[in-house]
Amino acid sequence: MCGIAGIINLKDGTPPSRNELEGMIHAVHHRGPDGYGFFYHDKLGLAHARLSIIDLIGGDQPIHNEDQSVQVVFNGEIFNYLELRAQLQKKGHRFYTHSDTEVIVHLYEEHEEEFVNHLNGQFAIALWDNTKQKLLLARDRAGIRPLFTIETGGRLYFASEVKSLFSSLVRLI
Repeated sequence: MCGIAGIINLKDGTPPSRNELEGMIHAVHHRGPDGYGFFYHDKLGLAHARLSIIDLIGGDQPIHNEDQSVQVVFNGEIFNYLELRAQLQKKGHRFYTHSDTEVIVHLYEEHEEEFVNHLNGQFAIALWDNTKQKLLLARDRAGIRPLFTIETGGRLYFASEVKSLFSSLVRLI
């Protein structure tokens, strides 16, 4: 099981600090003892704590598409990723990892918000579309992989566990 966290500034372009994101993701270090990944862009920051299961060497997150305009952090497992990968490769998508996570960015390119309807699995996803300046948060239908959010002070905070939100919000008090 991995952990995800992030912040998007809804009012202006002020990015979250590295300390904020590190505090959030380190609060769930037990979910991903194999490493951390971060992505920053203007008003957005994404963080990932990795538990290496699929693609031990190349599956570090965030994962991106070919031109790096779509970034994703993901917790869970996509059971049908091999079938989806084969379909996407036939449509011309190139993959740089062997992870199930990379299927998500390419599915999004094909189906936009409807990409989740193609996923068979348990997941919590934070996907950033830089071209559209849009953040998508998605969770599996049964809620097996949780995703908590809170909006305060003109920012949206999200994470796999509430304690990540607490770690960030305590700094605001």
